[in-house]
Amino acid sequence: MRLAGKNALITGAARGIGLAFAQTYAAEGARVAIADIDIVRAREAATGINSAAIAVELDVADPASIARAVDETVERLGGIDILINNAAIFTAAPIAEITRADYDRAFAINVSGTLFMMQEVAKHMIARGQGGKIINMASQAGRRGEPLVAVYCATKAAVISLTQSAGLNLIKHGINVNAIAPGVVDGEHWDGVDAFFAKYEGKPLGQKKKEVGEAVPFGRMGRAEDLTGMAVFLATAEADYIVAQTYNVDGGQWMN
Repeated sequence: MRLAGKNALITGAARGIGLAFAQTYAAEGARVAIADIDIVRAREAATGINSAAIAVELDVADPASIARAVDETVERLGGIDILINNAAIFTAAPIAEITRADYDRAFAINVSGTLFMMQEVAKHMIARGQGGKIINMASQAGRRGEPLVAVYCATKAAVISLTQSAGLNLIKHGINVNAIAPGVVDGEHWDGVDAFFAKYEGKPLGQKKKEVGEAVPFGRMGRAEDLTGMAVFLATAEADYIVAQTYNVDGGQWMN
């Protein structure tokens, strides 16, 4: 019950890592808004947790949707103490084949979505005067370049940078902004990632996933539950003196 009495808004929480965060937060005593563009699946996820979870429709690429989702969460839960910016998409292509539309969509969701969710929730937290915690989901891809993943890597590098700047700006209001950088995490999204590599590297489906899992020093791909401990810690008072940091939770894939 380390999050008892806290209200959390988690984006992209109808499935995968976001859903694991929501389930863990609820088990730790928090009330949780499962915010997702797929409202049907968000409602199913909320029902599957307990009465402490609600579903909120959210498209992080739409400023009006962000404002509505934050207002609805505040109205239904009574306030927001914790924000996890988890919503994101993956894309891959050689430099010569990147399209403007693909670039714009990735940055609209992964970067603009993160920034303007932070902004809207931070305005609420500042007006409320009780501080808060904001956790952004970065990636080891934001630490380095990859030949086929230029756009995604750039978006996650931007998330790390936004975390640093927002952290420095908002701590004066008692709002801690930090990030988590996972490595390769198994889940349904990896079917799409694997398909990109199958297309551009000529690998059979499943081969890239097998290779990246074997390359992790820990000995396997990550699982959503491997990230929940850090997500809980950064939301507690134990992390009050941690500001503008990005933590690798990746089985030893990256050191800094």
